[in-house]
Amino acid sequence: MKFTLDWLNDHLETKASLDEISETLSRIGLEVEGIDNPGDKLGAFTVARVVTAEPHPNADKLRVCTVDTGAGLAQVVCGAPNARAGLIGVFAAPGVYVPGSDFTLGAAKIRGVDSAGMLCSERELELSGEHEGIIELPESAAKHIGERFVDVMGLNDPVIEIAITPNRPDALGVRGIARDLAAAGLGKLKKDEAAYSGEGKFKSPVKIKLDFADEHANACPIFAGRVIRGVRNGPSPDWLQQRLKAVGLRPISALVDITNYISLDRCRPLHVYDVAKLSGPITARLARKGEQLKALDGKTYALDEAMCVIADGNGVLGLGGVMGGEASGCTMSTVDVFIEAAYFDPLRTAMTGRRTGIISDARYRFERGIDPASAETGVALATRMIMDICGGEPSRLEVAGEAPDSRRTIKFDPKRVEKLTGLKLKPSDITSYLKKLGFEIEGDAPKLHITAPSWRPDIHGSADLVEEVIRLHGIDHVPATPLPPTLESAKPVVTEPQKRLKALRRALASRGLVEAITWSFIPRADAELFGGGFPETELSNPISREMSSLRPGLIPGLLRAAAVNLNRGASDIALFEVGQAFGGDAPDEQFNAASGVRMGLTRVGGMGRHWDGAAKPAGYLDAKADAIAALAACGFDPDKASVSRDAPSWLHPGRSGSLKLGPKTTLAVFGELHPDVATVFDLSEPIAVFEVFPGVIPTPKKKGSAKPRLEAFDLQPVRRDFAFVLKREVAAGDVLKAALGADKQLIVGAGIFDVFEGGALGAGQKSLGLEVTLQPREKTLTEAEIEAVSAKIVSEVRRATGGEIRS
Repeated sequence: MKFTLDWLNDHLETKASLDEISETLSRIGLEVEGIDNPGDKLGAFTVARVVTAEPHPNADKLRVCTVDTGAGLAQVVCGAPNARAGLIGVFAAPGVYVPGSDFTLGAAKIRGVDSAGMLCSERELELSGEHEGIIELPESAAKHIGERFVDVMGLNDPVIEIAITPNRPDALGVRGIARDLAAAGLGKLKKDEAAYSGEGKFKSPVKIKLDFADEHANACPIFAGRVIRGVRNGPSPDWLQQRLKAVGLRPISALVDITNYISLDRCRPLHVYDVAKLSGPITARLARKGEQLKALDGKTYALDEAMCVIADGNGVLGLGGVMGGEASGCTMSTVDVFIEAAYFDPLRTAMTGRRTGIISDARYRFERGIDPASAETGVALATRMIMDICGGEPSRLEVAGEAPDSRRTIKFDPKRVEKLTGLKLKPSDITSYLKKLGFEIEGDAPKLHITAPSWRPDIHGSADLVEEVIRLHGIDHVPATPLPPTLESAKPVVTEPQKRLKALRRALASRGLVEAITWSFIPRADAELFGGGFPETELSNPISREMSSLRPGLIPGLLRAAAVNLNRGASDIALFEVGQAFGGDAPDEQFNAASGVRMGLTRVGGMGRHWDGAAKPAGYLDAKADAIAALAACGFDPDKASVSRDAPSWLHPGRSGSLKLGPKTTLAVFGELHPDVATVFDLSEPIAVFEVFPGVIPTPKKKGSAKPRLEAFDLQPVRRDFAFVLKREVAAGDVLKAALGADKQLIVGAGIFDVFEGGALGAGQKSLGLEVTLQPREKTLTEAEIEAVSAKIVSEVRRATGGEIRS
């Protein structure tokens, strides 16, 4: 938003300097982005008269001018076509910086003739883009020869540019800015007497109406206007042109310039129509299919049924809140003019602007929300200016609809200011700030009822009122208060399940697996192979056929990733993933899993080929070791889990198993991938895989801060071997479990060292070689004590498995 200092002074009575105004604007939230002071830039340029203008002896298009600068005569070579004797223009002496041409002027010799200075065009002074000739000043400037050009022409008016946040449409008008400065104590807001207050001389020959269905009535709730007949359109006055030029607008004609001026002055966009070009009543309605508009920018736009338009009997006249049409625009021959002021829905205006790509000052203001109660005031302001500048007689005002009352009344306790900011202000000071901004206040503190003015759509609650008070009082007065110290330590942010997932990633990565992140969506065929593919886990709008189902586990995605790597030349692959899987669409059917895949020479003890011997490919025992390591990372003792042959159908039936806690809780599954499943993924076996379910692992008990007692033994351990004959289907884990439970004090370890089948054992029998380690604690064990423990071991194995000592 740009405005000049003199323009601001039309509304604000103040003695503040430019620096004070700039500082206050930034302090109250209207940040100053820049100040352009023509007096600083153009102060060296003076008014001068051309005394003589003779043809250049060596150039047909140049003239040698004698210029009266007020301090003497200067010879200037000039190429402007309008350079002539008697012309009053703008002179730059040698040494003056010319901003429009970006150079410092010096004495020169042009085609053999000395030139000591320059007669300037508007573009060279950055007043406009005009460069066809030099500036011609009116004859009234003759008495100011030698004086500063900016002073004589009233151009020494600083231009202030401020940044406006989207919630402050009221500050898109100079009067709104002046109101804020007055409320901040920088002066007094002048009384508004610019509007026409008469009733009009005759009935308006142009009628207006609204034509909306009830559900679209908010597109344009009020439409006001009047006719002024007998106007004389032409160039607008110099003061009006100078203000528009200062803020970057090109003067067009008095009628158009007046509407642009009021838009900037009051944030009240208007539009004027040539009455002679209208047919029938003017109607605000929604566009119809197939309608088009040739707008004032010369472009033709296709309209749709969601756009609000202004139309007459001939068709669309303009896009509501965005831009008017070329066909009904005013020209220098316009005699009767119709002024339009309406309120257009901000959301619909923004939508129309985006679809058409039109960027205009009107759209910029309407889509942010102008004052909905300003339609009639806008017409009255334009009426007064048109009558003063163009003459004419006004008709009576035509109004269709009524302004929407968007004002909010807020219950407010002045103590809210101290509670939110720490500032202690008197209730009278608080209400004084708000009244100066236009708020209506009823009641007594602490029960105030404050109504926001119609031009402040950003006020919604008590916190907004506090913000208004503080920005005017000065945010720099808010005390810096540290947060109160807390005696309690901060509660942990990371939950126990999250800690487990982090521990799983670290543990699996330390075992040589590389983390992968795969899609949660897989082909339905893959999901069905791994126990999924239910209707409730199918996506209604999948990205592709290969991503149509929620994954029932992480293994399918890892296998696809392994296949991709294999096809690109990788032969030894070890991947893992920690993430979510889905057993259904219910919340309790979503679970976390930690899964891994090993292919090729990727065993934990070493990866790849080695000269020392032929390496073995990863197998089900490697997968089991990974699963056990994952359980240990979650704080669970793997010895408490039992190994079961139960395994999903996608695992090899003879090279797989599961780790369980009790008969129902499956902690993990492991093994080699079923050959048929490997074929589906175009992989060659063996492929070792595992999947751990951290959500079902019991949470370990919290340990005390005291460390457990160190147990160090100075006695040699005793090892005894046992060979048991058992049925072939008896699991070795059951034998180990029975042996370890025979004497929990002395027995510290047990392991299988031999398996034998066939021979004299008979069909369905096998022999297991078992080594048991005894650790004496207080004294060396006697032979009798060792035999007693051995008898317990034999007894427990016989009871648990039916095995007998092999003779």
